[in-house]
Amino acid sequence: MRTFLLIVLLLMSPLPAWAGDELRVVMLGTGTPAPNYRRSGPATAIIYKGQAYIFDAGGGMVRQAIRAWQTMDMPELNPLKICCLFFTHLHSDHIHDYSELATALWWERDFKLRAWGPVGLKEMTDGMEKMAKVEADLRTRGTPKEIIKHPDYYKVDATEIHDGIVFKKDDLTIEAFTVNHGQIKPAYGYKITTADKSIVLSGDTSYSANLVEKAKGVDILIHEVASAKKLAELPDFWQYYHGTSHTPSDKLIKVANQTRPKLLVLYHVLFMGATEEELLDEIRAGYDGKVVIANGLDVFTP
Repeated sequence: MRTFLLIVLLLMSPLPAWAGDELRVVMLGTGTPAPNYRRSGPATAIIYKGQAYIFDAGGGMVRQAIRAWQTMDMPELNPLKICCLFFTHLHSDHIHDYSELATALWWERDFKLRAWGPVGLKEMTDGMEKMAKVEADLRTRGTPKEIIKHPDYYKVDATEIHDGIVFKKDDLTIEAFTVNHGQIKPAYGYKITTADKSIVLSGDTSYSANLVEKAKGVDILIHEVASAKKLAELPDFWQYYHGTSHTPSDKLIKVANQTRPKLLVLYHVLFMGATEEELLDEIRAGYDGKVVIANGLDVFTP
């Protein structure tokens, strides 16, 4: 009987009530270019004061945002309400849902989506809009104007960025900084700060002194990682490629010890055959701070 009453009470419990000004990190995707049904492409939402700021748009990002909106009491992640998208770089696994976010029910948007990213973003956006125009012309044909008030809201206001502050609203500041992603130049990480909190997101990078400087003492460091043990078993080319484009666990230990974040969150994880626990053991062997491997729809509050 007690068990039955407990189940009833749980079912009647309201969804989580998030404070309006609370800074939240929602992991919409934590994967890599390798298809994985458990991990959508890389995408991270920072929610603050009623607005969601999205970093990268990996495949599955929009569906994950909808899940968070409809099942986790996060209306900020309604795709029509998302204002701002920031790209670390333009590799396929980071951009697949760009067009999905821009064009999902575009005729019901109250504003155009805005996007920031490295050189190449405008060219990519122009191509995306040419494709979207075909559908937009079909949809607006014969449709009353009161239904489609803004016939060009499938378009995106895209800005190509350089190092420095790229966005500021009230006490929220978003700063881009260059990281080392092999031959992909430029590639960016981002630092998000409010009056009393700070978050750094690495994007794809090998060890980066620039990132270390930006991330010292932050509340949350969201960082990519690869298993150093499994990487050592690969052919020389892949060892070189991943070693210069990504951060093996032994190098991440150095980053973590130099920055000492309150929480280290791992995403874009190159397991290479390692289990989650084996990879965490690699890092814990040289780092005693709090560290977790993020999964889809995990929420972190600094």
